[in-house]
Amino acid sequence: MNNKNTYQTAFMFLVSLFFMWAFLTALNDILVPFVKELFDFGYTEAALVQFCFFGAFFLMGYPASLLLDRFGYKKGIVIGLAVMSLGAFLFYPASVVVYYPLFLGALFVLATGVTILQVAANPYVAVLGAPETAASRLNLAQGVNSFAKVIAPIFGSALILGGMEGLPKAQQAEAVQMPYVGLAIALLALGAVFAFIKLPNIQDLDSIKESNEVNVAGRNSIFDFPYLLLGALAIFMYVGAEVTIASFMVSFLGEGHIAGLEPDAAGRYLSFYWGGLMVGRFLGAAILQKMKSQTLLAIMAVAAILFLLTGVTMSGWVAGWAIILIGFCNSIMWSNIFTLAIDGLGKFTSKGSGLLVMAIVGGAIIPLIHGFLADRIGLQSSYAIAIVCYLYVLFYAVRGYRIGKTEVA
Repeated sequence: MNNKNTYQTAFMFLVSLFFMWAFLTALNDILVPFVKELFDFGYTEAALVQFCFFGAFFLMGYPASLLLDRFGYKKGIVIGLAVMSLGAFLFYPASVVVYYPLFLGALFVLATGVTILQVAANPYVAVLGAPETAASRLNLAQGVNSFAKVIAPIFGSALILGGMEGLPKAQQAEAVQMPYVGLAIALLALGAVFAFIKLPNIQDLDSIKESNEVNVAGRNSIFDFPYLLLGALAIFMYVGAEVTIASFMVSFLGEGHIAGLEPDAAGRYLSFYWGGLMVGRFLGAAILQKMKSQTLLAIMAVAAILFLLTGVTMSGWVAGWAIILIGFCNSIMWSNIFTLAIDGLGKFTSKGSGLLVMAIVGGAIIPLIHGFLADRIGLQSSYAIAIVCYLYVLFYAVRGYRIGKTEVA
């Protein structure tokens, strides 16, 4: 009973981390049109916002896992929050000098902190209870994550995009100062809370103990788990699709043959996209009590492909809403792929989690490809890149998650 209460308390605090990193990640979808307008960029240059942010996951994912091995999960969380706060503060000098590389540098530092939190919090939530309900717990945490993504575009559209209207370039840049400095202070305060609360040691949890003793015989590294490696590619594809759909949605809804909306109005529709994620994750937490995670993953991948085909081939609000509704399809993908991929890793859990977080670099690569295609074949047609991503997710749900796993049993 005491363990159960301890786990529930830890879960509540960990959920706050999901909220904070989601809020800051969703603000990138506002920063893309912000820098496009501020610097008169094309889609490719504006997509560097996502490239630098999600590129940090690839570069810093493994170092983050080493940091957790050295200092533990709790201290790692505090360090991650401190690094995030520093990155948010750096938006102030970047906006004063109005220099794009400084904006990108601030994003990289911010994302480094997020990387540390992702490597720590995702496996923590997954093992904080019965293994068979891991996907359900992670979906619940991701539901709170999605709530942050619902309100972030409203916040960003009003304070950032709305703050640019009718102003000269130098003053337009100041629109990011108050939001990011305020977030930096909030992150410092949250770090102070985590420095003093008590969390259970992840290495002492029963599910990890059993996995260490039974599932990893003959395995010498994370590269001995094929389903983990294929899962990392599934994370790459899923995150790349999710991010690229959101990154260009403001511009997509601004197209004359789609909805013809102004940037601040279009930005508010991002809340519907992330709202679908939130609703789907809370529903998913309940559905996954009864349905296998790989089955639900396959269903959502098929639905995403159908919505994308509609968005690419139709016009008007039919196309617009088809793209927006993909958010609902995305809802359970992260948690289901993640739990399938780390199942049975035992003592390799932290390094496996680091690899999966490194795969979030898909959010850097896919939007850059999307932007390159959009500048050449048009924004609507370029959304087809996401279809390729979801086809691979479908493969992982049907077959990939089992490859090499029979040897573990």
